[in-house]
Amino acid sequence: MNFHQQFENTLAASRELNLLSLEKVNEILLKIAVAAEKSTAFILRENQKDLARMEESDPKYDRLKLTAERIKNIADDIRNVAFLPSPLARVISETVRPNGLKITRVTVPFGVIGIVYEARPNVTFDVFSLCLKSGNACILKGGSDALYSNQAIASIIHNVLDINHINQNILALLPAGREATTELLNARGYVDLIIPRGSQGLIDYVRQHATIPVIETGAGICHTYFDEFGDLAKGIGIVNNAKTRRVSVCNALDCLIIHDSRLHDLKEITLPLKKNEVEIYADKISYDMLDGVYPEHLLKNATSDSFGTEFLSYKMALKTVSSFDEAVAHITKYGSKHSEAIISENMENCEKFLKVVDAGAVYVNASTAFTDGSQFGLGAEIGISTQKLHARGPMALEELTSYKWLIEGDGQIRP
Repeated sequence: MNFHQQFENTLAASRELNLLSLEKVNEILLKIAVAAEKSTAFILRENQKDLARMEESDPKYDRLKLTAERIKNIADDIRNVAFLPSPLARVISETVRPNGLKITRVTVPFGVIGIVYEARPNVTFDVFSLCLKSGNACILKGGSDALYSNQAIASIIHNVLDINHINQNILALLPAGREATTELLNARGYVDLIIPRGSQGLIDYVRQHATIPVIETGAGICHTYFDEFGDLAKGIGIVNNAKTRRVSVCNALDCLIIHDSRLHDLKEITLPLKKNEVEIYADKISYDMLDGVYPEHLLKNATSDSFGTEFLSYKMALKTVSSFDEAVAHITKYGSKHSEAIISENMENCEKFLKVVDAGAVYVNASTAFTDGSQFGLGAEIGISTQKLHARGPMALEELTSYKWLIEGDGQIRP
């Protein structure tokens, strides 16, 4: 493949994209949603080829797997994006200077966005819909794990674009090899922004090798702190949901922190986890409390590696603290700045937690499972940013725009 020719084609297509009306963009999105649902059998057949090459025990298996229900949800997310307001040409500020110059700051697309991702075929649909709505062309580099699924989805999108006389190069799917990744990460002059989605190893690799600006959608090492003033009923539901709703996603709970005055509640808090066969890696004091209560084959002694680990499976660390400050210190040391939660009825502690915990999403009495673009009312999402420059937390339409200054004069010159 001639990568540079492909990059040139996508760059040219991005300029054409700027001329599409909002009505046409929304029309295309709705047609892609319909095409996705009509092609469910085809997508699942190709997805099965990918699944057959991966062990079910692999944490990435659930992310790779598509079902009819998941495809319907993806189509619904695309429709949600279609019905959202355009993020483009929004006036951020406007002023007239004493010399008569009118200066306006407006939102504009980045241009061409490159996405490097692993076994997540839904990303192909999500990224394209968000990029199209925000006026960006996209170059996708999926992993070999999802080769057949990604090719199938890209073919569906390209078919809709072709039928509607839209340049297919606004979506480029690169081959699933290391060479393609290297070329994309060094496509200066063609690609404006790189966004990696996947494991910490993938994100680190992209950050270290890219010569293009990168927005990190980092690993989700998520904590929930059960405070000494926590409500037990709320805690039982929140902890179980955050851990077991879907274990392979980045907003899943990895470490439960519990105040030592509430250790006697561990039996009830962990009862639903026991039913879901969650392995618990407990520090000494919490291990002693659960010993003989929690199933022996599921209760392990925590090691230094138990904390600061994104498990992506039915595993969870358990840490005992003696104060609010100790809980925050643990989160600060081991968290990935993704999603953190407190369960407490003490409003002072809740307000303090919201202020001092450094993460993209900080929760009070709610499950971290809500860290998701659609749950935040953003439509689909392109990732969860764990950095602080430009975007943070769920990234959707607004975060896929930059801005430019428009200066209108009438012959003014600078003295």
